[in-house]
Amino acid sequence: MRMARIADRLANLGAEKWQVHFEGRRRAAAGEKVIFLSIGEPDAPPPAAVLDVAEKAMRAGRYRYAPGQGEANVLAALARTYSRSTGRTLSPEQFLYLPGTQTALYVAAMTVLDEGDEILLPDPYYATYEGVVAAPGAVAVPVRLDPDRGFHPHVADFERAITPKTRALLINSPGNPTGAVYSADEMAAIGAMARKHDLWIISDEVYATLTHGNRKFVSPFHDAALEERTVVVSSLSKSHNMPGFRCGWIAASADFVKRAVAITETMLFGSQPFLEDAAAFALETHFPELDAVKETYQRRARTLVEGLAASPRVSAHLPEGGMFVMVDVRRTGLSGQDFALGLLQAEGVVTMPGESFGAGGAGHLRVALTVDDDQMGEAARRICRYANSLP
Repeated sequence: MRMARIADRLANLGAEKWQVHFEGRRRAAAGEKVIFLSIGEPDAPPPAAVLDVAEKAMRAGRYRYAPGQGEANVLAALARTYSRSTGRTLSPEQFLYLPGTQTALYVAAMTVLDEGDEILLPDPYYATYEGVVAAPGAVAVPVRLDPDRGFHPHVADFERAITPKTRALLINSPGNPTGAVYSADEMAAIGAMARKHDLWIISDEVYATLTHGNRKFVSPFHDAALEERTVVVSSLSKSHNMPGFRCGWIAASADFVKRAVAITETMLFGSQPFLEDAAAFALETHFPELDAVKETYQRRARTLVEGLAASPRVSAHLPEGGMFVMVDVRRTGLSGQDFALGLLQAEGVVTMPGESFGAGGAGHLRVALTVDDDQMGEAARRICRYANSLP
């Protein structure tokens, strides 16, 4: 039977990227002891108070249908949160509550991209972006980021990639997998380019609260002049250790949200009210335990980077944000894919090959900072031992 073209476009756009992870799972199921550094899933629990709010709301009957755009309380909480961060008054009509950042990315792409449109992707990029772009029939145009510049954008490279078909730019800062945090000057240059060429900016900001050192998070949405062309996607998955809650959203202009709601209502009609209550509470409450989690990621990153200094064949820099470290294995002569497979077979360490995130990640591994300090130190020793064993 013939199927829709979207099914063909999305075929084989995911599973092969996770080959090393799946093999690690198979080995673990067979009883082998492995260290998993492949998935960006926080290993700390959500704040207990958020769990309490969700449970109380559910037991109070907050489990019925919700409005397609979102419950009034969570939309108001988002408006207040972004009004504080942008310094201007935003309305609840500028927000759309969705089950996670992935859904928000899909809705953003389906709202701004048509078949044949081109969208620029800083490369390396998150593994699901290719599928999100392919869904409406658009074309991803990777723009290579230089690992020796910390994977920071050079706007001239993006300008050279623009054609009459270019409709949008998808950025992610702090970056997954790179850990790069775009500076204010870099973001201003991106904004100027978007205005000059009349481009949409889709800004994946799921790691916005996880900047390290003296790095400050900057969003194109902070610039009022870019509000009409910026679509922010984010969630509580990383900021509040709540990946399974699927509490995400879009922040954009009221006109964009109005158009996007019509698209979401063909897929789903509202989310769980008790989870929206928990999200509203989480957005407007400070949790000291989350500050500790951020410090934990930074400490684990230092443990890994310092441990890798024991080998002249691998190296890494401290990430500027997020929960990953990019490990450079180019001096071994292996691709990231081959190194990751060999590392798993020889040392029982599961990582993500840089090639899973585009050609720009070639010769690298992405390491998730989601195991304790002792395991992270042991992982660094095993990576060095494997690298040093190579001819």
